[in-house]
Amino acid sequence: MIADKSRFIPRICYEIFVRSFCDSNGDGIGDLQGIISKLDYLAELGIEAIWLTPIHPSPSYHKYDVTDYYSIEPEYGTLEDFKTLLAAAHERNIQIYLDLIINHTSTLHPWFAEARKSHDNVFRNFYWWMTPPQIEALGISKRETSDDSQVVYPWHDNPEDQEKYYGLFFKGMPDLNYHSEALRAELEKIIRFWLVEIGVDGFRLDAARHIYPDWEKEESIGFWDYFSKLVNNVKPDAFTVAEVWAETEEVAPYFRYLNATFHFDLSFALQRIVVQEHDEEIVEKLRESYSLFEKYNPLFIDAIMLTNHDQDRIGSVVSNHKAKIKLAASILLTLPGQPYLYYGEEIGMLGTKPDPYIREPFLWSENESEVSENTHWIHAQFSTNQTITPLFEQKSDPNSIYHHYRALISLRKTEPALSQIFAPNLHRVCLHDDQLLAYFRPHVDKSLVIIHNLSGDIKNVYLPEDKADFKNILYSTDSSHSGAFSHAELAPYCSLILSVQ
Repeated sequence: MIADKSRFIPRICYEIFVRSFCDSNGDGIGDLQGIISKLDYLAELGIEAIWLTPIHPSPSYHKYDVTDYYSIEPEYGTLEDFKTLLAAAHERNIQIYLDLIINHTSTLHPWFAEARKSHDNVFRNFYWWMTPPQIEALGISKRETSDDSQVVYPWHDNPEDQEKYYGLFFKGMPDLNYHSEALRAELEKIIRFWLVEIGVDGFRLDAARHIYPDWEKEESIGFWDYFSKLVNNVKPDAFTVAEVWAETEEVAPYFRYLNATFHFDLSFALQRIVVQEHDEEIVEKLRESYSLFEKYNPLFIDAIMLTNHDQDRIGSVVSNHKAKIKLAASILLTLPGQPYLYYGEEIGMLGTKPDPYIREPFLWSENESEVSENTHWIHAQFSTNQTITPLFEQKSDPNSIYHHYRALISLRKTEPALSQIFAPNLHRVCLHDDQLLAYFRPHVDKSLVIIHNLSGDIKNVYLPEDKADFKNILYSTDSSHSGAFSHAELAPYCSLILSVQ
């Protein structure tokens, strides 16, 4: 079981795709110094933790194929730059989580370069190797695609070798084999280096459900028992949040050993709700998931999000409909859990797959020259000055998406009913209209009723008798509201938060 993490838990987290965030040296590529320069911006927004996508050396633009676990990608900076970032973030009470890629490495990693040389190489057992007859005998030559991998044939040739190696995501990313005690010893060194010698606050754990291949799937959860004990022994207050891209029933057991997992079912449900403009009993489904998570860990943390670096951006999901972009944010930031914002969501950035186009440059300003802090490693197709208002302009517009996010984040951090992380406080409020999403966030200090109009029509709102005292408008995106809620109407795509007077 994981250690009691009763210390400060960040309530608002922010995912940065490092290459696209901010360029400090004019080479068009985001870097660590660029992030350092924007820490005040993130603190002002209300961010309390940053998840950095991989920063280790890698041959790819996305860096999910690591070649060295102890170094920084030279395009991003140096280890000293990272230490500076960590110290500067901590000065602002912002934690830093590293994206830890331990399901696989690059084929260019020295381990694999050695492993592929011969069957008796000391690194051979760091990876999965089988002959074609062995693969066929087990019936594992092909697989069904999944949300997190579209690869059908995961076995790849090693020239002049009778054995193939297993790579679930790509032939350039061979999966690691944790049956190897020598590999586990290497992993322990990596964990200790980043948590103790460098001092990071925790890890986002990539591909957590695939640590062992499909034919040994049951071993993956047990691996995280070993991993969590290692982390707790090294740094008891380190935070772990896992990518378990699966349905809730498969996700739940991972809470036995990890602090948090991302709630993909909720992510896609929120997208559907905002697009289709009607509720699908999301409160009831969430409560069922909480009950399931709690069986494995009473202190579970539900990591919630609209989208991340592997999904079409929420702005494009709703066809760049500004009111719906704000509505999606309003729902996310008033539900229980630990929200993760994908960089640029706070300015309404757009993007659909293939992956590079959901990872386009953050628009800090209209300046697109080579000396701009805007990155330009890719020619943006979706988030451009013609489609998105840059942050610089949004800051001066009180009705901007940016100010909408900032106001909601501030409210979430100051209202105890909204900021509750453990033991999620959520109950349905029945308004007899599936285009109204309403819920109750009870708290001993101050309870709240939240109502969202999912439709393009003005809606009449009639509170049930047991909520009749909730008349004080704490927050509303309906410009006609002020003071007490009396006229019982809510404008299209607007949200309302009520408290007792």
